[in-house]
Order: sequence, then C-alpha cells, then structure tokens
Amino acid sequence: MNQTKTPRFNLIKKYFSLLENRKPSDKFFLQASLLAFIIASVYFVYILNERYTVSIPTRGGVLVEGIVGTPRFVNPVLATTRADKDIVELVYSGLLKINSEGDLVPDLAESVELLENGQTYHVKLKDNIYFHDGSKVTARDVAYTIALIQNPDLKSPLRGNWEGVLVEELGEKELNIVVSKPYTPFIENLKVGIIPREIWDNLPTEQLPFSQNNTNPVGSGPYQITNTTYNQSGLITHYTLKASDSHRNLTNIEKLELYFYTTEEELLTALNAGKIMSTASLGAENFSSINMDKFAISNHELPRTFSIYFNQNKLPALRSQAVREALQIMIDKQDLVDKVLLGNGMVTNSPIPAGYEKQSLDTENQEAEQDFDPLTKASSILTNDGWTKNESGNWIKKTDDSEMELAIEISTANSPFFNDTAEYIAQSWRDLGVIVNVAQFKQTDLVQAIIRPRSFQALLFGAEQDRIIDLYPFWHSSQKNDPGLNIAGYTSIEVDALLEKARKATSSDARFELNQEAIKLIKTDSPAIFLFTPTFSYVHDKNLLLSIPPRLSNHSDRFSDIGSWSVSTENIWPVFKRD
Repeated sequence: MNQTKTPRFNLIKKYFSLLENRKPSDKFFLQASLLAFIIASVYFVYILNERYTVSIPTRGGVLVEGIVGTPRFVNPVLATTRADKDIVELVYSGLLKINSEGDLVPDLAESVELLENGQTYHVKLKDNIYFHDGSKVTARDVAYTIALIQNPDLKSPLRGNWEGVLVEELGEKELNIVVSKPYTPFIENLKVGIIPREIWDNLPTEQLPFSQNNTNPVGSGPYQITNTTYNQSGLITHYTLKASDSHRNLTNIEKLELYFYTTEEELLTALNAGKIMSTASLGAENFSSINMDKFAISNHELPRTFSIYFNQNKLPALRSQAVREALQIMIDKQDLVDKVLLGNGMVTNSPIPAGYEKQSLDTENQEAEQDFDPLTKASSILTNDGWTKNESGNWIKKTDDSEMELAIEISTANSPFFNDTAEYIAQSWRDLGVIVNVAQFKQTDLVQAIIRPRSFQALLFGAEQDRIIDLYPFWHSSQKNDPGLNIAGYTSIEVDALLEKARKATSSDARFELNQEAIKLIKTDSPAIFLFTPTFSYVHDKNLLLSIPPRLSNHSDRFSDIGSWSVSTENIWPVFKRD
C-alpha cells in the first residue's frame, strides 16, 4: 500500500541523503551547523519563556507561620495580644475589610452607605454568608457583636470606639449604625469581626472571658481551626487551619499551620531549622542571624508617629521657639532610624505617619538636603535669641533678675527601644551644650504619673493613630487635659477650626487639604519634634508569594488579603492568564 510522504519527511530524507554524498569534512561541517541550529533554537525559546511568561499563584499547599505568644482570646471583642489578633484576622470576617490597595471594601456587607446626615451608616448584608458551623450571618449577629463591645462589664478593648453608637436592625440582612455626631474615621471600626450570637448568647457576661469558644472560635473568615495542640501546662502551642467552605474558591493556600513560641529566640531557632516559613514576631536585632539565602524580609509602615513633645508649662526655656528650633536641628532623624531602628522606620516631619496620606512637600516628605552644619546653625539660633555659653560650655540666658540654664529632662518608657532612642537624642543635644537627663519609667507609671498629669519637660512617646488620619485627639485644644491626647498642651484657634472641619469632611481630598493647613500651622509653632514612623518586618520564605496592603492599622492586617497569597507559582504565557 502506497503512503504519501509529508514535506517535512522529504526534507529530512534529503538532508541525510546530502550527508551521505559528501566528503567527511563537509559532512562534519553540516552536522556541526545542525547542532548549532538546535542549540540556538532551544536557547531562543528559553529566552522567550523567561522574558515573556508571567508567574501566577497556584492553589494548594501549606503555609507554616511562627508567632510569639499564646492564644487566649481568639475573639474580636476581647483580643488584645498580637497572637490573638493574628488568628482573629484569619478566622473572622467584618462588614468591611482592607483590600490589596489598602482601601476599605465590603466583606460581609454588600454595601455600606453613609446617609446625608453624616451620622448613619446604612448596611446591607450579602446573601448566603455563613459561619463555619453552617449557621447564617444576619443583622442580629452584627448587633449582638456591637452590644458585647459596648457592654461595660465585659471591658472590651474596643469599647471606646463604639461609645454612643446605636444599632437599628431593619431586617435579617439590613441595619443602621448611628453615631452621635459626624466622624469620618468611624468607618474603620466596621472591620471588626462578627461573632455568632447563637453560640455566645447563652452565656452570662461574666463567663464570656472563660468560655472555650475563645480558643475554639467559630467565625466566618477565610480559615477555620481544625486541630489544636496543647502542651503539658494546657497552653496552646499549635493550630491547624484549613480554608473555610465559603472561601475555598477565594483562597490559594489550602492549609495554615500556626506554631506559638514563648520567646523570639525559640522562634528564630525554629525559623533557621526550617520548621516555619514566615513570622512577623522577630525584632530587627535578630535579622543578622537569619539565613537570607532562604528568607526575605518585607517592611511595612504602621500608623504610629514617635515624637518629642515639649511641655512649655514645666520648663520656661521651652517657651522660646528659637530653643525648640535649635533642638530640632540637632537631631539627624535618618541617622537615628538607621542606628537605633536598624533602618526599620521612615523619617517623618509631621504628625501624620509616613505613608498614610497623600504626600505633600510641606509635610510628609523629608526636608530638602541641608547644606549647613547643624551645630553651627543651632548655636547661631540660640545666640540670636540671647543665649550665651558659660565657662562650662553650657547655655545660659540672663533676664532682669535671674539667670536661666538650658537644661532638659527627657521622660520615656524603660524599654531598650525607648532607652536607645532617648540616649541618641540626649547626646545630640549635649553636643550643642545642653544639659540633658533621661528619666525612664515603667509603662504604667509613665502613663499614670507622667503623661496624664502632664508632669514632664520633654516626652519621648509614640502616638497611635487610625488608618484614616484624625489629628483632633492629639492637637485640638479641647484635648490638652487628661484624658485628652494633646500631651503637648498645644493651643491654636486656627488649628482647632481646621481639625473640626476635617473630622466632618466626607471627601478624602477635602480632609487632606484641611489636615495640610493644620499641619503647616503646627509645624510653624513647633510644639513637638516629629521623628519617625516605625515599620514592622515580615520574614518569609522566598517562595511565598505575598500581597500585604499598604496603610495597615496593625500587624495582623497583613493577613487581610491572604486569599491571594500562594506558596507556589507557575509560569504561563500572558495570553493564558485569567483575570
């Protein structure tokens, strides 16, 4: 039976026939040419594949995370520690969540609408949303969660965020959340995880903190706990979580293994031994001990601003703006971040944490590079303000009937971080000729005996803010006395008016402009020296594909977009990529 030969077959046959009829030297040349062509073709395909294919996450696999601390209140109403908050972020869902861009988007809610009065948030829940036990999430569960937070007997750490808030149930899927007065940043509170009323409602309030539901939680989040390991003391050392049924098609990583350690040293040992793949619990001082061939470190800013606050009522010398300006010039903020924070921070020149609002040349960006010597400049400022140096090299200023010496005490907490930061600043000021003493206190004593009665001259402290910046608690004159947070005692009629308007502004652009105007005035008055915004570092296996949003509110928010994380990837041509 005759068979028709294909053109390709004929070409190959002709090529080998050509080889047979050639002399050995020609035959070698043709064979070498063919080999070179094959190698070049393979290399060309390899280059195309490397240059034009894209990596996409694949589903499945296990993420093993290490956490310092022991779970106790895996309950959004009671969670206080970072360990508790980490698991709450994985197990529970709120009405809203943070997406990969750092914006608030619906989670359990189908929509959240702020009505015209600026006080009412009208919430509609999604259809077919369920807790891990199969029960449906309803408006009653939302109302119950908020009521627990507001219950004074339960002492929820979130209670202050919900004071004066009313909840109106309008049906199974609809409710109104009404605040006492317009306050734009309030919407951030709608991220709080919702707990199932059916499980908790049969317990008296005083028994809620002792319920096993706190360590065997039922939420509606992306992952649910399937296994718990205890040590001989009855403390939890390990959780296994799997993607919940409702999120199975929305998450890439199928299973999480969470291991809990008592100290950073134990966690570091486990990391280097390959027992865990990631952690947010290591301080920068441990990074030099990490195997950087296997792990990567990503840094993420937090809404904190560390500053030196001046109390002009306690030290007359600080009433001079020249003195405050000279003290600020002497601090090399970038050098401070590099040496004390080991680079894990961002210099800030305003009360707004770096990275948390649109940048402005007048506020958040670092000052233009200075072409003067700080010591010479600061000395000139003091001299022009009437200060002179005595025989000991310290600054003094003579008034009509007395002599004032430039001596300052810095009050701060007694942790290594605050100690190192305070000593760096103190030495910078001593180099100028200022007499400086550093007084350290236990955290509780610092708050109760120093900050609340405003019993300090200069205070090194960190102000925690929300993701939506609200300067009112820190710089409005009504907040200058305890329990207000205006610890510098700053007073400005113009700034007060701007901050009041900013609180009510529903437009982010309008709020930004008002904040910028207020910041310009605050910086001009220099009631404080704004130093830096700290970052937290996430150590992770280099093969872990991450999506950590910008503008986090706390460390646990790193998990807010965990659905898009992946422990493995594959390379495909863009034409085959699905949106």
